[in-house]
Amino acid sequence: MSTDNHTSLLRQGSWLTGNSTIARKIGQPLRRFMEIQSAGGVVLLIATFIALVWINSPLQDTYIDLWATKVDIYVGNVEIFGDHSLTQFINDILMVLFFFVVGLEIKREATVGQLADARSLALPVIAALGGMVFPAVTYIFFNLGDGGEITGWGIPMATDIAFALGVVSLLSDRVPRSLKIFLLTVAIADDIGAILVIAIFYSDSLSLTWLLAAVLFLVIIRLMRAVKIWWFPIYILLGAVAWWATYKSGVHATIAGVALGLITPAKPLLSFKEAQKTAHWLEGKQKIFVVDIRWAHFNIAESVSVAERLEKLLHPFVTFGIVPLFALANAGVVISNDSISNALTSPISWGIIAGLLFGKTVGIWLFTWIAVHLKITSLPSGMKMSQVFGVSIIAAIGFTVALFITSLEFTDPDIVSDAKIGILAASAVAATIGMYVLAKTCPRKFASTDDKPDTDSNSQAVEAGNRASQAIDSSS
Repeated sequence: MSTDNHTSLLRQGSWLTGNSTIARKIGQPLRRFMEIQSAGGVVLLIATFIALVWINSPLQDTYIDLWATKVDIYVGNVEIFGDHSLTQFINDILMVLFFFVVGLEIKREATVGQLADARSLALPVIAALGGMVFPAVTYIFFNLGDGGEITGWGIPMATDIAFALGVVSLLSDRVPRSLKIFLLTVAIADDIGAILVIAIFYSDSLSLTWLLAAVLFLVIIRLMRAVKIWWFPIYILLGAVAWWATYKSGVHATIAGVALGLITPAKPLLSFKEAQKTAHWLEGKQKIFVVDIRWAHFNIAESVSVAERLEKLLHPFVTFGIVPLFALANAGVVISNDSISNALTSPISWGIIAGLLFGKTVGIWLFTWIAVHLKITSLPSGMKMSQVFGVSIIAAIGFTVALFITSLEFTDPDIVSDAKIGILAASAVAATIGMYVLAKTCPRKFASTDDKPDTDSNSQAVEAGNRASQAIDSSS
């Protein structure tokens, strides 16, 4: 292939940047929608609405029968996942990818993000601690008597990041970036707590042999990374085996996803400047060979960490595929006079509602106030306690993980119904009131230069790597 053709390929974007009808009418608008911060929350809300309409329609039986469909997975004669429903398949297998992405986010934030700075970390971690303890205690208080289920205390502890950030993003640039980062960091710290709760309190009887096997495979993956084995298929295979061993051990299988995310490298091998030099070197060559492009592509790709690349690769599938599918399978609850009447008299429903709306709000705001007034830490620039109160209410949106813990803990249909109604009611109220409070406490325009969105410093190098990949495909 001529140099001109190579250069042309290197300067082209993906098919989405073209002028074809599909690109202009479908691809580009869809990409723009997916890049909106609130898009994941919108899709999740649509999936929830569909589930509620579906199960409360004359087609209710089709909803129940679909998610009760048996799923069996065998490799030869070995049962990998047997005699479980489609809902359990989604919760135990597909949601592993959701928790894997959560693990990647935690690792990235702990390595190069907000969790890496001890001074920035103190306030949201203290706030998150209050946002976990208060909801659990509140739930237990409501469920001490007859008819209560104390073991569901983990349900109101979690914040739904997608919904919470989606609600905040609706106010656009009126919300200070420092406040958005505070909410994100609180939610991530919250996720860590929820993961520990699931691993310790919501797992079945443990098999030490299988648990040790799971740990062994995770150690092998970590050692392979240390000796710089980069062949992805072997990591996928060993990761799948680690998941299966975790599943067989009695620890909930999604914990394997988190563990795999946490051992994924979060620092790039090369700097952005080195990647730029490689890209300029390749584009400046008079004659380009496939080996040059492969070498350049590897170098450019390594200017972005493996964790960041995997997160960007999987995030659309998880956000717009797996999580909405999870909501579709788990959010369906019959809304009738009987179900509402039962929920209104159920300590489980009121424990969840009070745990989220009161426990979350008071816990996050109070612990933040205490930390600031005791001078343990201070509020970031641009933040006010009144705004922290608004964010604390929004953090009470406990949708995805709350439903997930409900599916782990309760099997009685009536109890599950009461819990789901409590989650949906509390999340809807939290979103509405939280957005109202933020709208009142945030200025009409937040124009601080410090609060402009960050641009991805590696985007040019990544795009150059993508163009190099196209050149490889064309010359093959």
